[in-house]
Amino acid sequence: MPPTHDVPPDGHDFATYARTHWSRLIVTARLLTDDAGAAEGLVRTTLVRMCARWRRVPRDDMDFHVLRCLVRGHLRRPRGGRAARRRAVLVLRFWEGLADAEIAQLLDCSVAAVRVRARRGLAAAGADPGRLREAYARAAQDVVPSEVPLAGLRAGGRVRRRRRLTVASAACAALLVPVALIAADRAGGGSARDGAAGARTGGGARSATSPVRVVAPGERVTAGPGVRVWLTADGGHWSVPMDLPGDNSDRPLDEPGVSVRVDSVDDGFFLSGLFHGLSGEPGRVEVSAGVGTTTAKVLVLAGSPGWGIWYASAPVPERDMRTLFDAGGDERIVTVYDASGRLAARSDSEW
Repeated sequence: MPPTHDVPPDGHDFATYARTHWSRLIVTARLLTDDAGAAEGLVRTTLVRMCARWRRVPRDDMDFHVLRCLVRGHLRRPRGGRAARRRAVLVLRFWEGLADAEIAQLLDCSVAAVRVRARRGLAAAGADPGRLREAYARAAQDVVPSEVPLAGLRAGGRVRRRRRLTVASAACAALLVPVALIAADRAGGGSARDGAAGARTGGGARSATSPVRVVAPGERVTAGPGVRVWLTADGGHWSVPMDLPGDNSDRPLDEPGVSVRVDSVDDGFFLSGLFHGLSGEPGRVEVSAGVGTTTAKVLVLAGSPGWGIWYASAPVPERDMRTLFDAGGDERIVTVYDASGRLAARSDSEW
C-alpha cells in the first residue's frame, strides 16, 4: 500500500520526524531514481536541507515541504530532464497518492502540465494505473532501508545553517554600504550627484532599454490587458480573459522553434508565444503585425536556458489581424535572433 501521511503531534522535533519517515522517504527516492545508492544520498541531502530550516517549516504541513525538497532535489540532478519529470509525476500520483493540484504545487507547474506528463509517462511505461501501482508496491518491498544517520543529518544541518547565516550577514553588510554612501553624499552637499546631472545634460546618449527581461520561476508578469504570463522549469504559462485556439506550450524546449498564440482582449488581439532551442541568450524577437514589424518583449529565466516567452508590446487592432489572417504564401510573422544577431527560429507559415 502507498504510504500514509499522518499529521504529527505538536512539538514533533526533527529527530522524531527523521526516524519516523526515513524508510518511507528511501522508498519514494528509490522509485524516483531507480538506484539504491542515489536514493539514500538524495534522502540524506533532503533531510540535511530540512534540518537547517526546521524551525521555519509549518508543523501541520511538514510532509509537503519535505516531499517537495526531495522531488526538486532529484530533478536538479544531472539526469533531471523531461523523462525524470514524467517519472516524478507518476510516482507522486500512483505511489504517494497526491492529487494533480498538489503535484503541480510540488513541481511548480500547471495542473495541465501534470496531466500531460502523466499521460505521456503512462504511455512510455506501457502500463495502466493499476499495473503501475502493483509495480511500485513490488519495488517498495525490495527496498531495505539503512539505519537513520541522525548524527550526520544534524551535523550537516548545522553547517548549512551557519553558512546561510554567514551569507545573510554579508548581504546585510552590502545593503548598508549604499546607505552610508548616500549619507556621505548628503553631508558633502551632493556635489557628486550634481556633477553627474551636469554630465547627463551635456548631451550624453542613453543606452536603449533591452526588450529581454530575466524573471524568477513563477513570477507573474502583466503582458497585456487581462493577460498574465510566467515561466517555470517546464515552460511558459498564460492566464488570459478569453482563450482562442493557439499555442500549446508543452513542447520540447531543446528543439529550435517559435510558436504563436492569439488571445482576444479589449483593444483587439494579443500576440504571444514560446521560443525555444537557442544555444544561448536571445537577442531580439521581431513580430510582423499586419502593417509593420515591431520588436517584441521577451521573458527568460536566469541561466540562459535558450527558451522563453515573447509577447507583443500592444494589442493588434482587428483590421491588422485581418491582414495577417489573409496573408498568403510563406508569411511568417515571428522571427527570433540570438545574442549575436543570427537568425535562430521563425514561426511556421501555417500559424
